Amino acid sequence: MSSVPLLAQEPGTLSPEVAALQRQYAALPPDAPVRLRKRTSNLFRPRSRSSDAGLDMSAFASVFSIDADALTADVGGLTTYEDLVEATLAHGLMPLVVPQLKTITLGGAVTGLGIEASSFRNGLPHESVLEMEVLTGDGRVVTARPDNEHADLFRGFPNSYGTLGYALRLKIELQPVEPYVSLRHLRFDDPEAFFGAMDEHEPDFMDGAVFGPDEMYLTLGTFTSEAPSVSDYTGMGIYYRSLQQRETDHLTTRDYLWRWDTDWFWCSRAFGVQNPRIRRLVPKRLLRSDSYWKLVALERRYGPMRRLDRLRGLPEQEYVVQDIEVPVARAPEFFEFMIEEVPILPFWVCPLRLRDGRGWDLYALEPDTTYVNFGFWSTVPLEPGQADGTHNRRIEDVVEQLDGRKSLYSTSFYDAERFWNLYNGPVYGELKRTYDPDGRLLDLYEKCVANG
Repeated sequence: MSSVPLLAQEPGTLSPEVAALQRQYAALPPDAPVRLRKRTSNLFRPRSRSSDAGLDMSAFASVFSIDADALTADVGGLTTYEDLVEATLAHGLMPLVVPQLKTITLGGAVTGLGIEASSFRNGLPHESVLEMEVLTGDGRVVTARPDNEHADLFRGFPNSYGTLGYALRLKIELQPVEPYVSLRHLRFDDPEAFFGAMDEHEPDFMDGAVFGPDEMYLTLGTFTSEAPSVSDYTGMGIYYRSLQQRETDHLTTRDYLWRWDTDWFWCSRAFGVQNPRIRRLVPKRLLRSDSYWKLVALERRYGPMRRLDRLRGLPEQEYVVQDIEVPVARAPEFFEFMIEEVPILPFWVCPLRLRDGRGWDLYALEPDTTYVNFGFWSTVPLEPGQADGTHNRRIEDVVEQLDGRKSLYSTSFYDAERFWNLYNGPVYGELKRTYDPDGRLLDLYEKCVANG
């Protein structure tokens, strides 16, 4: 099947969808904040600006074509991974990396650095992008490839978080799948052995979870054409608990890809739905991450739980919602820091190796090096006199000391000089001058730290 280009083939003309989007963009007042009009978000950063003037990119929220022979797909940037996976599985294929939550969009994962259990083999989602059409900050629509005149944008788009432009269409690589995934949950009681094992195995998928200082599990997933039986963690079963209860398991490939979404990893426990009596009353269609997101949004807007905690005399809580990467050789040190200083359990770990030996401009990871992503998402009590941000700032310091990097989807507290040193300010500045010279879009620091 051939691709369906969004840019018209006749020179100087655009498809109706692209032309309409450009008119929308041009009609926005020059001083208006530019946002995407989206039903869902997976960002944990507060916003100080309204998104009422959001761009309607609904025309770019579908899978345009799949070439099963070439193992590629042309996909709209606002397409959710839930829709993308459904379309590709119908051909016996999947994206090389499928982030854990169904409502993450392809464009969001590419500009904001998604990760999952195939990342030790396939890198990050942007590394399987072959080309992308981008609405840039100056209103142009350009096609960026690694070998054309917009190669600078291609390499600088990852970790730019929509501050250089928005991906309209992406051509991505796909891989064949089998119907099932066979799982082995390996228990470790020593962090050195746990992290060392990440360089000793080559399955199709690898991730893990830490439940305590001497209880950690590395899960190895392998495609298989047959399964003696399959587990179901979309209803009463809770996937992360199975790591502690089973040494082996089998899931359909679809259920494996979404194993973390049903309970938002383990965060659903904060809403009581891991209680069997309550869980039986919740329709299965509501056991998914975007349902919990709506509850989080209500709490952040109105604060009913915060007010209740105050009435009960409980300490103020700091949101500590972060994903960071450190080299595997330094992972035991970060593990020790987490156990000793950040009272969050469980937390997720996921090994990562870049596919591209050159690295990427705005998120500097060393090539030919295994990194470990630590994901931890909860609240931490503040001691008397501690300001909000105390724990997050400490995490930023430790990550930098260990030669790591921190994802920017959540709160950040860097000062501007330190931020631009970490995230390649000179290259970003040149990209901004080239693709958004009038500053229609926020810059990366404004958006990800100053919370514009």
